[in-house]
Amino acid sequence: MLTHLHVKNLAIVEDIEIDFGKRLNILTGETGVGKSVIVGSINIALGAKISSDMIRTDEDYALVEMIFEIDEYERRLLEELAVYPEDGMLIISRKIMGKRSVSKINGETVTLNMLKRTAGKLIDIHGQHEHQSLLYKENHLAIIDRYARDITDRLKDEISSLYLEYIRVKKEYDKLHVSEEERGREAAFLEFEKNEIEQADIGDNEEEELEKLYKKLNHAEKTASAVGKAYEYTSGGADNAAAMISSALGILGEAADYDESVAGYVSMLADVETILSDVNHELSSYIDNFNFDGQLYAETEERLDFVRKILAKYGGNKESLDRHYEKVMERYRVLSDYERHMEELAARLASVQAELDDASRRLSEARKKAAGQLSGFIEKALGELSFAGVKFEVAFEKLQTYSAGGIDEAEFLISTNPGEPIKPLAKVASGGELSRIMLAIKSVLADKDSIHSLVFDEIDTGISGRTAQRVSEKLAVIAGSHQVICITHLAQIAAMADNHYVIEKKQSGGRTSTDIRLLDESGTYNELARIIGGTQITEAVKASAGEMKKLAADWKRKTHANPND
Repeated sequence: MLTHLHVKNLAIVEDIEIDFGKRLNILTGETGVGKSVIVGSINIALGAKISSDMIRTDEDYALVEMIFEIDEYERRLLEELAVYPEDGMLIISRKIMGKRSVSKINGETVTLNMLKRTAGKLIDIHGQHEHQSLLYKENHLAIIDRYARDITDRLKDEISSLYLEYIRVKKEYDKLHVSEEERGREAAFLEFEKNEIEQADIGDNEEEELEKLYKKLNHAEKTASAVGKAYEYTSGGADNAAAMISSALGILGEAADYDESVAGYVSMLADVETILSDVNHELSSYIDNFNFDGQLYAETEERLDFVRKILAKYGGNKESLDRHYEKVMERYRVLSDYERHMEELAARLASVQAELDDASRRLSEARKKAAGQLSGFIEKALGELSFAGVKFEVAFEKLQTYSAGGIDEAEFLISTNPGEPIKPLAKVASGGELSRIMLAIKSVLADKDSIHSLVFDEIDTGISGRTAQRVSEKLAVIAGSHQVICITHLAQIAAMADNHYVIEKKQSGGRTSTDIRLLDESGTYNELARIIGGTQITEAVKASAGEMKKLAADWKRKTHANPND
């Protein structure tokens, strides 16, 4: 359940905080006070697209934060996403800064996709114009699947897996199913690559080893010159290091006869002389044995160039070369035994297709069964929303090709008046009727849905009078088992509120901002009177507001739409 909403620096909202209650939360206010911003802020926190001009003028950022109270069932759903509530609470926030935004769950930064997936488990929004989606039949099948999700989700997962395998096998089959001439050309090319890689015979670390050897040979003369210089400094010249150390030892040896502490220096310097002697021996040996091998240098350079060329051709490194070789050999073996492989692929394709047919058929049957149940429930719900004698059906057509979602196409059909033929929804329903049809669908789905919080933005578009009363009753019924947040401009719906909030504009420092507050009983009556009477709030209007609120309370008690906790 959404318990708290915090909105800061969004459009005309400066800084508001709302504590929502259980059941039916109603939001009302004059036109233009920012009611749509409230629902828009929830949409933003749930991952909707944003633009920088949504940030309040002269501010650097906008922030939307929601706090949810999580029950045990929701906790299990969230843990499937590796999201873990803390102390039964979950905080979702989104901060908008220019063209970028930062999304967080319980203070931890997450991707926008993770934010959407998480929020989708907790809250569902019916936007101001969402009912227009009913005009497009591609949305109808999704409604049926949502109604029967316990069955359809499992079957769609099975079909999706089979469909991917079907596409993979068919692609392989089509690739192999070519003319003998094309196979011959491909086999010749594969054989050329196979022979080229095999004859190259490149070792695992050969390129690195050749590079080291080439570098050594390429700088051989420079290295020999350096060794000669070092030898000259240590033992070759008149003032070389060996001679100087020998002189130092002689002098210190004499001094050691007079001072025993000097003997230690003599010992250390003697060690240095021994080490330097060994170094001089090695340097001398290197110089004596140095012989630049021009042929080895040329062969190394040629081999290194060849190895680099082959590796560049087949991916840039030995690992890529080996992977390519394996693919070449696999394809070469297939073409070498073409008939057998074609038979195996044809059998595999037929097997997968049969499984896909069966799973698609089972999904189609489940959808048609669910559609029959759903139609009956929607008809009943529409009857409760002042659709007298309404008929509602779902027509199915079979797709010509397979898909990851099955082989069905569905369309809602309706007759809103007795005696009229049933026709596609898009050709019959008006805007106001679409709004009520969507409410009927939502009310049916609510009984099957795991999402506890539902938001309705001006569900009352295009209705009034008795129909408005029926809509308010339907919302109250839904709120008996769900938290409902609803923006409305109709008194009949507002009167049904368990928690009533008023949205107002206020001015401070020459700037306008939106404010929202929870009304007490007196405030609720005054707001109902304002909705009924407009600018003229007479005693009679106040009395009508009180009577409307009393009738709503009586209806809820009588129908148990709002039982006591």
